[in-house]
Amino acid sequence: MSHEELIARLPKVELHVHLEGTLEPEMAFEFARRNGIALPQSSAEEMRAAYRFTDLQSFLDIYYEACSVLRTEQDFYDLTRAYLERAVADNVRHVEPFFDPQTHMVRGVAYHDMVSGIRRALDEARERDGISSKLIMCVLRDLSDDEAMATLRTALLDAVPIDGIGLDSTEVGNPPSKFIAVFDFAGAAGLHRVAHAGEEGPASYIRDSIDLLGAERVDHGVRCGEDPGLVGRLIRDKTCLTVCPFSNVALKVVASLEDHPLREMLDVGLAVTVNSDDPAYFGGYIGDNYRAVAEALGLTEDHLAELAFNAIVGSFADDERKTELLAELKKATE
Repeated sequence: MSHEELIARLPKVELHVHLEGTLEPEMAFEFARRNGIALPQSSAEEMRAAYRFTDLQSFLDIYYEACSVLRTEQDFYDLTRAYLERAVADNVRHVEPFFDPQTHMVRGVAYHDMVSGIRRALDEARERDGISSKLIMCVLRDLSDDEAMATLRTALLDAVPIDGIGLDSTEVGNPPSKFIAVFDFAGAAGLHRVAHAGEEGPASYIRDSIDLLGAERVDHGVRCGEDPGLVGRLIRDKTCLTVCPFSNVALKVVASLEDHPLREMLDVGLAVTVNSDDPAYFGGYIGDNYRAVAEALGLTEDHLAELAFNAIVGSFADDERKTELLAELKKATE
């Protein structure tokens, strides 16, 4: 079968997608109208035209600005449902999305409103489309560890459960060591732990995320090649890396898709996966990322199947669900 056919058939698992990063400009303006919020741009087209980023911070400035339209439980439900509808079209079978409560709580949005809206959409998708999920709350690394701890305590006291904690936002100057106490507390509470590392920050942040924070997965991790010893360890431990090709190009982590280290990472045995990160801003959802890297890097059918396999194994789905997904993968590649 062609690569296009195989990619369409693959049962995909998305491990690195920020729900706020799925806010398409048209939806942002819809929410702005219903919540009485003025955006700096006059149209969705003008907003999309502003998506010319030079680095992570230039993206975050626009990202946080757009987040201001998210105010109600219905907003978070609608946002999540829209993402999940696109996921169905890409044959996503399991998803573990991120959300950033601190971004919204500072504007007076109740934590319960956002998490209940998100969870309602995820639960409906499981019943309607058979998409299983785990929900990961991220804390912002450019804010203090005390603020992160307060947010975590709020989440743990809420009636709506979360499944994990993540660490995102500005990486440079905000090392993993800043959040040891927060992640220790999360681990003691039974939450899965993941962390963004090795995107703009050095390879040492990857090592510290694992050693100091207990991260079970590394989000991005593309700079691991700077430390051959670390690469060997990641291979040996089968540590899942949630790589986001379009994001890496858009934020100038790599010059182009053709320069992306993903194929090399696969070939040396790293447990690499493909994800969309913030697809409304970076030009495409998970299927778009699969198709683009397959063409740009000359990936084989075996590479593509391996990407899907790594995501299933690296997910926090239970063993029964992983067995189901692996069976779907076997059938898709026959």
